[in-house]
Amino acid sequence: MNKTFMLTGVIMGLLAIVLGAFGAHGLEKVVSPDAVDSFETGVRYQMYHALLLLILGIWNGLEPKQNKIIYGFILLGTILFSFSIYFLAIDNLMTFDFKRIAFSTPIGGTLLILAWGLLGYNILTKK
Repeated sequence: MNKTFMLTGVIMGLLAIVLGAFGAHGLEKVVSPDAVDSFETGVRYQMYHALLLLILGIWNGLEPKQNKIIYGFILLGTILFSFSIYFLAIDNLMTFDFKRIAFSTPIGGTLLILAWGLLGYNILTKK
């Protein structure tokens, strides 16, 4: 069992639940329905990757080096992808223009794609 993966997955899952509740019960009164939908997309992808980390935390099928790379891609990708979406969804409520960080969303998405691709490659090539 990899405690780092497990603990990170638990924290990401917990945050996804809290942020999802905030989005469902707090945001709908102050932002547009499109912004709420975007916020929910960020929550959904954060939860998907929290669950992936939990699965990887109990699976010992990867080499330690590959584990670290995939973990880094998932963690950084989720932060860049989901959290940029959260900030963009609440942009009109803040004084800072979060549209300046919009470039980080596709970077985060690319890192998540790379994590899944690397995971698949490692599964396929494992002897």
